Amino acid sequence: MLISTDGRLILQIRDNFPHISDPGKLGFFGGQREGNESFLDCVVREVHEEIGYYLPPERFELIGRYFGPDYRIPFGMLRGEIFVARDVPVDLLTITEGSLRVIEVDEIDLVYHMLAIPAKYALKLFLAASES
Repeated sequence: MLISTDGRLILQIRDNFPHISDPGKLGFFGGQREGNESFLDCVVREVHEEIGYYLPPERFELIGRYFGPDYRIPFGMLRGEIFVARDVPVDLLTITEGSLRVIEVDEIDLVYHMLAIPAKYALKLFLAASES
């Protein structure tokens, strides 16, 4: 999850291609690990590739983990970690996959129906951490 310098959520409108997961849905930037990459190394690489702006590993805060059924693959299992990076300058981003959508946290209900399943999970973790 990326949070802008003014506290808004930075979202990706995923490309509407049938060969990708959650086509046309709203999600957070990130992706799948390559080789023996750690989850942190993965998020640093993926975010850099997708937003054209480098955020070093120390900018990412682990807010949760997931291990359970993979909603995309019958009987598949999925394992992941969810990170947040704050104070990201939206005006310096160059989106290379999908398109950009930036919204206020309190406006999430307006687009909740458009969120990909992983984004809903990450958002739940983020909001729970923000309340404590």
